[in-house]
Amino acid sequence: MGACFIISFWFALLSSFLLLRVISGTRFRGQTELASSPPRGWNSYDSFCWTVAEEEFLQNAELVSQRLRVHGYEYVVVDYLWYRRKVKGAYVDSLGFDVIDEWGRMIPDPDRWPSSRGGKGFTEVAKRVHDMGLKFGIHVMRGISMQAFNANTPILDITTGSAYKDSGREWRAKDVGIKERACAWMQHGFMSVNTKSGAGRAFLRSLYQQYVEWGVDFVKNDCVFGDDLDLAEISYVSEVLTQLDRPILYSLSPGSSATPAMARDVNGLVNMYRITGDDWDSWKDVAAHFDVARDFAAANMIGAKGLRGKSWPDLDMLPLGWLTDPGSNEGPHRKCKLSLDEQKTQITLWSMAKSPLMFGGDMRHLDDITFNLISNPTLLEINSFSTNNGEFPYITSRLSQHTCTSQLRNQTSKGISDFHVLALTSCKDANARGWSTRTLDDDIEQVCWKEKLSELQVPFCLHKKQPLLASDEELTHNHRYDGEVHLFATERTDFCLGASPHKKLTSKEFKRGSFLPCRRDANQMWELNSNGTLKNSYSGLCASMNTVKANSANGARAWIATGRRGEIYVAFFNLNPGKTVISTKITDLAKALPGGNLNTASCKCREEWSGKDFGVVKESLSIELASHGTALFVLNCN
Repeated sequence: MGACFIISFWFALLSSFLLLRVISGTRFRGQTELASSPPRGWNSYDSFCWTVAEEEFLQNAELVSQRLRVHGYEYVVVDYLWYRRKVKGAYVDSLGFDVIDEWGRMIPDPDRWPSSRGGKGFTEVAKRVHDMGLKFGIHVMRGISMQAFNANTPILDITTGSAYKDSGREWRAKDVGIKERACAWMQHGFMSVNTKSGAGRAFLRSLYQQYVEWGVDFVKNDCVFGDDLDLAEISYVSEVLTQLDRPILYSLSPGSSATPAMARDVNGLVNMYRITGDDWDSWKDVAAHFDVARDFAAANMIGAKGLRGKSWPDLDMLPLGWLTDPGSNEGPHRKCKLSLDEQKTQITLWSMAKSPLMFGGDMRHLDDITFNLISNPTLLEINSFSTNNGEFPYITSRLSQHTCTSQLRNQTSKGISDFHVLALTSCKDANARGWSTRTLDDDIEQVCWKEKLSELQVPFCLHKKQPLLASDEELTHNHRYDGEVHLFATERTDFCLGASPHKKLTSKEFKRGSFLPCRRDANQMWELNSNGTLKNSYSGLCASMNTVKANSANGARAWIATGRRGEIYVAFFNLNPGKTVISTKITDLAKALPGGNLNTASCKCREEWSGKDFGVVKESLSIELASHGTALFVLNCN
């Protein structure tokens, strides 16, 4: 008995060591491969907002080391505004409360980070973190601060150790800051720098050289992607990081209105990048990630080439456990608002989509349920090692009888019958072929669906509008949309149809459903093809008008992936407000697998969350899921 225990213990220890080696990256040709699998760690934002202090941070880091490090969680990250004094009048977009050095660089607030006194910065904190066997990360904003700009601080030339000089003069913050390109959600905080000037590049070099001196392993660069894309700064920072002696994982945040086309411009420059806005503990936030995750997986962005390794689309942190509120000046004080079923759905989607797993709850209040979710070995195996990850469309669904009866009774009492929705589907789908143009008397062109959608025989039409392409050379992300147009609901509106009717628009200014401001952005561009399909350049999918029965279960989703030992992972998700039965044929699984080969006669199956063993399944998988619930099947068909 003792020998068996010892062997099992050492096998588990070796497995954990190998998992850490994969997650941490491997050595090759004298360099460390970054993000060989999706990065994993803890971030202070969901539990402390911007107010986290040194003692609180190190307490959390110690617990990450003790409880989560063996499960591959290796980064601990201080989120934004670590340089802001926590005093009366200071908040997210306040001005004049930041601590900067003589060169205009942000340094930790010494009252919250006492070990930073004497010009030490984060050196002591990083050392403590490294002694725990972890890696240390910080959040930084774009470019240069408004505070440094107003103070017109000199710029450090790291090659000389003195002020940067060129053309016989000393360059300062106002020479490189572009005030007109302030961060959209922190107007009083930060602005872009001119990367075309030697002084602008010198400023960015001085920032990242300082991070190296502090011992930073992870940089989360905010307000440079999505709506605030600054490809020039991302490109130059990436170049600087390749030249530094210390390997630093490069992350972009946030990703409001991020598109696969935009991601292709940056994936090789970074290691992870947010593809949504902030995700908090509401079902609306969780559900909004399904379309986004689908689109980036379909675009083959999962695990694409990255900076010194690979890159990963990031669905944002996991707001589970003990949290604070968005934008709060207080630390953690409440439990996660998601139900247990919703939490399982979130962690399952994040794992199947191979998103980085950055836990946001206060580790000092980590309960067993939350710990078991974020350390589930099957989910972590999928997140690290699975391949061929993507949405699985070959499912059927129906509301459970009780749910269906109660919903239909409610709808009948309100006089609700069948309704129609604008949806996205494959452009090969015959149901997508039904769009054509028509011209009104005032020469306004419309794009209309073939079928009339009501007894009044009113067609569904959208107005055509040629995109307005800016000629400003300062805009670095300039796509040309030959043959593509904006589509909007009325003749006079400035709000265009977005790519996904059910995709959450996470920018705070966009709260208008499927329609958002008509900007030069790929997720709003449409092309009418000769075969009657209306293709969107963001997702590569086509629009169709679907008839939805009043009692149908149209909120069912599924994902599929293959394991490194030949396993097949299938996840069902019920996005409906009531119980739903979701099913698929075993023979349909092969349609989503490379080569389409599957031994359907011997598929042994178990379900992860219930622990139920289904034995050999020969014809179909079917399960009833609670509202917002999930099922994760592990099949062995060898």
